[in-house]
Amino acid sequence: MSTTSTLRQRLYEHSLRVILDNQTESGAFLACPTMPDYQFSWFRDGAFIAYALTLDGDQVSRHYEGRMAAQWENVYRFHDWCAQTINARQAHLRRAAAAAHKGRTPDMNDILNARYSAKSEIGPAGWPEFQLDGPGMWLWSLQAFIQHIGYAPLPAAWEQAVINAADYLAALWRTPCYDCWEERGEDVHISTLGAIFAGLQAAEALVPSLNYTETREAIRRYVQEHGLTPGGELAKSVGLDMVDANLLSVAVPHGLFAPDDPTMRRTVARIERELHPTGSGVHRHLEDTYYGGGVWVLLALWLGWYYAEVGERDKALALLEWAEAQADADGNLPEQVNTVMLAPDGYQPWVEQRGTIANPLLWTHAKYIILCRKLNLVANQ
Repeated sequence: MSTTSTLRQRLYEHSLRVILDNQTESGAFLACPTMPDYQFSWFRDGAFIAYALTLDGDQVSRHYEGRMAAQWENVYRFHDWCAQTINARQAHLRRAAAAAHKGRTPDMNDILNARYSAKSEIGPAGWPEFQLDGPGMWLWSLQAFIQHIGYAPLPAAWEQAVINAADYLAALWRTPCYDCWEERGEDVHISTLGAIFAGLQAAEALVPSLNYTETREAIRRYVQEHGLTPGGELAKSVGLDMVDANLLSVAVPHGLFAPDDPTMRRTVARIERELHPTGSGVHRHLEDTYYGGGVWVLLALWLGWYYAEVGERDKALALLEWAEAQADADGNLPEQVNTVMLAPDGYQPWVEQRGTIANPLLWTHAKYIILCRKLNLVANQ
């Protein structure tokens, strides 16, 4: 095994360790162990963490803290936590859906929050909690897990959670909400619509009695009619002539557009021009000021995932290697790095408000595992 392969295997194994070390007894994954604001579990982050562990699989059990713990057991625990959290909000979600069906904005007390504590408790007030992408991503991740392992039948509580989440999304999909960066709560975001589309499709596969075909096709038409820039790329949000790296999710993994669809190709080309500095990572969007608007490691890995799906392996490897170079001495991967910033004056104020950049970030480590798996670069132990 070459030196590169050995180091990569170590970082891969460390990524698993970071994830497992930060799964709570309830099954929730805490987003980052070092940043107080991130001591919660997000449906969005957790969906990709669970997917990474799903891909890692239980072909061979791994020795962890004195026991043999198959990764799929950890995935099961996370999905069970999600189902319990969602079902505990069932009455609220039904009220929110009923309001949306009547053309009213739901009461914010009835929404499904973006993040919860390990005990499924709501976090402090003031956080932009209304984010519709998270439950859509959870449904996608759950269906990927069930399909991957051939698990049947679906536990009754999980089936009810799927119905609760999907009905909620089907009713609220046109409602403005915060995006996956917890910004622009007054807009309708194309990446969010992609996540909802994938979630509804997953729900139909998980519970065959469900049928959201009309809603999914309405979402597709809406994006084609309202979700494009003048240049024909997918727009960050309806009405904006701007792209966002989160638009990668519309194709990979959510499948609203195929990765090689001309619209997706145009979108990625603009992301490359505007948000991917040569030899570096990927910015979120051109207006980013969070920690100075640095380059995000998880987005570099996401773009690499896209390249892997369209057969551009060399580009994917280059981004993987760049991400590997961002690991600290302990092998931890951060949310972003400030080597290239869009708004340098914005860096220090965020440090003073929140502390240093989140590191390690479980979402980043999950993306590293995913890309390694997509490129078949790691050996089963």
